[in-house]
Amino acid sequence: MSNITKTAYRIMNMCCPVEEALIRKKLASMPGITDLTFNLMERMLIISHTLPAAKSIEAELALIGLEFEPAGSNGEAVMVPAAPQISWQRLAAAGVFAAASEAFELLSEWKITVFGIDLNALKAGGLTLNEYLPFVLAVSAILLGGLTMYGKGWMAIKNLNLNINALMSAAVTGALIIGHYSEAAMVMLLFTLAEIIEDKAVDRARNAVKKLFNLAPEKATVRLSDGSWAEMDIRQVAAGSLVRVKPGERVAMDGIVVRGQSAVNQSPITGESLPVEKSAGDVVYAGTINESGSFEFQVSAPADGSTLARIIRTVSEAQTSRAPIQRLIDQFAKYYTPAMFLSALLTMIIPPLLTGGAWTNWIYTALVLLVIGCPCALVISTPVTIVSGMAAAARHGILIKGGIFLEQGRRLKSLALDKTGTLTHGQPRLTDFLAIGAYDGADAVALAASLAARSDHPVSTAIAQYGKGVALFDVADFAAIPGQGLSGVIGGEKWHLGNHRLVEELNLCSAALEENIFALEKQGKSVVALVGKQGVRALFAVADTLKPGSIEAVHELKRLGLITTMLTGDNEHTARAVAAQAGVDSFMGNLLPEDKLAVIERLAEKGQVGMVGDGINDAPALARADIGFAMAAAGSDTAIETADVALMDDDLGKIPRFIRLSRSTFAILAQNITLALVVKAIFFILTFMGHATMWMAVFADTGISLLVVGNALRVLRK
Repeated sequence: MSNITKTAYRIMNMCCPVEEALIRKKLASMPGITDLTFNLMERMLIISHTLPAAKSIEAELALIGLEFEPAGSNGEAVMVPAAPQISWQRLAAAGVFAAASEAFELLSEWKITVFGIDLNALKAGGLTLNEYLPFVLAVSAILLGGLTMYGKGWMAIKNLNLNINALMSAAVTGALIIGHYSEAAMVMLLFTLAEIIEDKAVDRARNAVKKLFNLAPEKATVRLSDGSWAEMDIRQVAAGSLVRVKPGERVAMDGIVVRGQSAVNQSPITGESLPVEKSAGDVVYAGTINESGSFEFQVSAPADGSTLARIIRTVSEAQTSRAPIQRLIDQFAKYYTPAMFLSALLTMIIPPLLTGGAWTNWIYTALVLLVIGCPCALVISTPVTIVSGMAAAARHGILIKGGIFLEQGRRLKSLALDKTGTLTHGQPRLTDFLAIGAYDGADAVALAASLAARSDHPVSTAIAQYGKGVALFDVADFAAIPGQGLSGVIGGEKWHLGNHRLVEELNLCSAALEENIFALEKQGKSVVALVGKQGVRALFAVADTLKPGSIEAVHELKRLGLITTMLTGDNEHTARAVAAQAGVDSFMGNLLPEDKLAVIERLAEKGQVGMVGDGINDAPALARADIGFAMAAAGSDTAIETADVALMDDDLGKIPRFIRLSRSTFAILAQNITLALVVKAIFFILTFMGHATMWMAVFADTGISLLVVGNALRVLRK
């Protein structure tokens, strides 16, 4: 059997499932093609084939009017610019012409005379003024805003794929033929606007993966064979090389520490709320930030095999594996559109042949059927209802990137929530203070704050903030003890501020003290001791606290019927404590980004799943979830761009509001579609009974369109 080759193409005008269906129909049955993989987010088509050359594939793609270029043969997704779209200026101009056409049609009913001359009686090119101006204005609107629709419709018809573009093109043309000019222009305008809204939302999310590359530095300080150090491009650094990281630098590659100690901020990768102390034997990740000391590590994987690189790949793969959800109107149009063409065609041909009736009468009837069957109300009902829902959400600080996510919110069965920055503030705060023995608490706070103020470690910052306003002491001989804490001389006495390990190093630990420390640690808190020459004088507990409203938001989600799960990179003790406070149904700790993605995959097997996060480490899970929610105020750009819904003020309570809005929006959308179909069905029957006239066709189309628009606007009050 011949080897299978993968050829990737960037298809600039592949924007939605309509183009995907067209490509599938054209290529799926082509000999030599074994598989087609689509990534609509990145406009990528990956073709698996056994053909000796891809020229025949490219010829077929050209036949359906697609703009494409080869993107390599490895099947990797490549970021591409947004497809060219009609400018807002042209669309606005088309809207003005369409509205003017409508206005002149209304004015044509009035008798307008100037100097005794009936303006409506004037003729130009065989048409009176009341016929000529609406026609010219409507055609101008269609030429300005509808050429893309006509292009897609023609390609669909030419390839025997009667999709929504084909029917819309025929409907607009039919409306022009029968003299309903302004309706033709308005149908085209609203359809084009709906397409642009969807494309803009997709384009915004399309840049999410690209921003991940900025996390890791392009160069690393590497030890050469002669013992010297030099900067090298990370792509040239092999596994096993020795790399040095200075304070404040980002770690360039994954590796294992071999020398030195430091606190490393791993939140970009693991989501942990506090920096993690690193020493010999500990693992470090590319993209993390070295907070304080200097250390050296041995590279464990090349640049393209790092944890960060895997995050980039999993985001792309999650988008690719996520099956595109067909818009409701396109799903229905799969059967509705061919039926409309067939009905009109049969009505135009068969009755005259069988009964000998006048051809012009049956052509007129066929055009009436086509106008009645025009999906104007259906096309309008979806975008107007969805846009109204999105506008209502925006009023409450909920940014929804696409109508499909508002539609699908009602289907969520479970919701996974990141801990740090989502349920909690993401910034440690002092939660407990315990003076040991009879030592004065105020003095202990002043001493601890004096030492902590000299350090920028997050735990020190929390203690210094707690002592804000207290008069600080002068500190001499200040020193940072890597992995343990701080020390300094105050008033001639040496003081230490550090963790449990520091207390043990000073041989000042006791059973009673450990009992107090362990009790606080079981609550998920980091404990720091103030130590003087007389022993431990005070304990300070620091933790990442719950945001106001998190508990109520979780309870509201559960009342709506959702199963809640908390995901975090923090240890089991911290995870358990926060989960108990928040009231979630379950929790999982010690998770890396790929672990969170695996959890989302498992939850997805039981129904639609949502993911809430704020960090880059959440990006793969956000991309894979049916709906990804980002905390936009403090969240990373990548999390926000990858997510489908952004909460602009980080209020978790907005998610229950979003779900209720989704349910209301879908109910109104269902009402609109049902109303449009029922009314059209009635007028179809009347047409075949010979009782339908052109004004009825207009009512069945434009009238119902106005009704569904009015109903859709009710969403704004939700």
